[in-house]
Amino acid sequence: MILAPESVAGYAAMLADRSRAAICVALLDGRAWTAAELASQAGITRPTATGHLNQLVRAGILTEERQGRHRYLRLASPQVAQLIEDMAILAGQPAPARSLRTVRATAELAGARTCYDHLAGRLGVAIFDAMVTAGVISAVDGVTVTPVGRNWFCELAGPEVLRPATSRPLVRSCLDWTERRPHLGGALGAALYRQLADRGWVSPRRDSRAVRVTDEGQRALAGLLGIDAGFLTAAGPRGQLAAGPAAAAAS
Repeated sequence: MILAPESVAGYAAMLADRSRAAICVALLDGRAWTAAELASQAGITRPTATGHLNQLVRAGILTEERQGRHRYLRLASPQVAQLIEDMAILAGQPAPARSLRTVRATAELAGARTCYDHLAGRLGVAIFDAMVTAGVISAVDGVTVTPVGRNWFCELAGPEVLRPATSRPLVRSCLDWTERRPHLGGALGAALYRQLADRGWVSPRRDSRAVRVTDEGQRALAGLLGIDAGFLTAAGPRGQLAAGPAAAAAS
């Protein structure tokens, strides 16, 4: 197949505008937002946001859902989210901290956040490292799920977790743009986040991609993967990974 350069240029142009980029970055939390919420996030008027949103939908970058009079928008696919995250790794710069609130929000995002539908930040990287140590996944010649890992995920989320409804890869390494090290993406990365959220082990922070590990979640992560999640709030080193039950099962 001969690739049309115009198609690549046109797609890239959609993300070359500051307002459209701000909209897409906001939608990296995986939720559906209203046009008014996205206008506020991008610092533009509602009519201006509507024009940008229509362009992004036509380009296949966003998808829309309508409920009555309300219009909700989200990123069209995990692949789109991955593209935006990859761009952040290559060219993204943190916004300047202009207040104590901004500093706190930045620290929360770096500690634990969602990367579309899976976990990122120091927590996501710690989970990835612990899974490699425990033999749940292998990072040799690419990321794969081991036999131990298949049992581990089935026990956590049921056997259907290994049969995702789409052609999305089961696992993939996703380079974390704040840590510059991999966290777990793919269908199983998304399933893991759903399980942690559904069980109340992690809790999304209001109006932010940041998540908080609950007290119950800290105990659960210690039991599942030997992770001491206290490092997310403690000053000093980023945390130590202990040898937990999963590591023992893999040895």
